[in-house]
Amino acid sequence: MGRIRPVRQLEQRSAALFGKEAALFVPSGTMANLLAMMVHCSRRGTEAIVGDIAHGFLYEQGGAAQIAGVLLNTIKNNPDGTFCLNELVRKFRGFDVHEPNTVLVMVENTHNICGGKVLPLDWLEKLAAICREKGAKVHMDGGPLCDGVCVENGSNDNDLNSFIFRAHRLRKALGGGMRQVGFLAAAGLCALDEIVPKLKDDHARTRRVAEAIDQMGSPIFKVDLANLHTNILMVEILSKQVHSSDFAHRLATVAPGEMEAGVVDADGKGIAVKVSARDWTFARIVIYTNITDEDVELAIKKIRYVVAEYEKEL
Repeated sequence: MGRIRPVRQLEQRSAALFGKEAALFVPSGTMANLLAMMVHCSRRGTEAIVGDIAHGFLYEQGGAAQIAGVLLNTIKNNPDGTFCLNELVRKFRGFDVHEPNTVLVMVENTHNICGGKVLPLDWLEKLAAICREKGAKVHMDGGPLCDGVCVENGSNDNDLNSFIFRAHRLRKALGGGMRQVGFLAAAGLCALDEIVPKLKDDHARTRRVAEAIDQMGSPIFKVDLANLHTNILMVEILSKQVHSSDFAHRLATVAPGEMEAGVVDADGKGIAVKVSARDWTFARIVIYTNITDEDVELAIKKIRYVVAEYEKEL
C-alpha cells in the first residue's frame, strides 16, 4: 500500500501538517488507536491511561483488551475533555511487582463526547512533561480531525525499531494492508485541499444552531454556547421525562399538523432533522460540509417547533 503514489502523498502531507516525521495510512481511526496501543504497549503486563468517556474506551469494542492484550486504566474526564494532572500522576503504576506497568497515556482531541472540545495547549504541554518524567508515551486520538492517518515523531519506515515500521507490520496483521486504495488516499488529499479550508464554515453554522436553541430559553433543552469550539453541538436534556432517543425520533419525523403549521422547506415538503442519541442525557448535532446555510435554517425551524411542542406537553 505504501508504494501507491496517492497513499505516499497523503502520508507525507499528513506528517508535514502535524509537524511529525512520518505517517501511516490506515482504514479507520479505531485501527489507528489500536495500532498505537499495540506498538507502545508491546510488552505483556502493560497498561494505558485513558479518559473515562474517551472514544477509545467507550466505542471501540474493547479492542485494547480483546486484540492488543492491553489494560485500560480510566481517569475521569472533565467537561472540557481534559483530566486532572495531579490524579494522572497518582495513576502511574509499575513500582510494585503486583501492578501492571503504565507505559502510555491517551488523549482525545477534539473530544467527541465532551462536545468537540479542543484541548488546551498548555494542558497538553504539562501532560507531556509528566509523561516524559515517568518514561511513558502519549497517544493523541485525533479521529474527529483526521480519521485514518496515524502520525508519529521519531518514525522512519526503514528503521526496524521505529513506530511507523512496527505499526506497518501490525496493520498487515489486522487486515489493514489493503490493495488498490489509491482512490481512498486521493479522497484524503482532496479533503485536505477542499474540505479543511471549509471547516470554519461548519463551525459557524453549528454556532448558528446553538444560538437559536439558546435564544429559545427553554427550561428543557440547553446548550453551552460559551464553550462551543467546533462542529459538534451537545443539546442537554434537563427533564427526566424526555429521553434522548425519543427527541431524536421526533426531530426525524414529520408529524400530522406540522406542515400545516408552516414547518416546510421551499418546496413545501416536511423537514426531518437527524441527530445522534442513545441512552444519553443529551442529543448530539454534527454539522458537516454538505450542510448548507439553507439546511441550517430549516433545521432551526424544525428544532424550534419540536422544542415548543415538548414545552406544551410538559
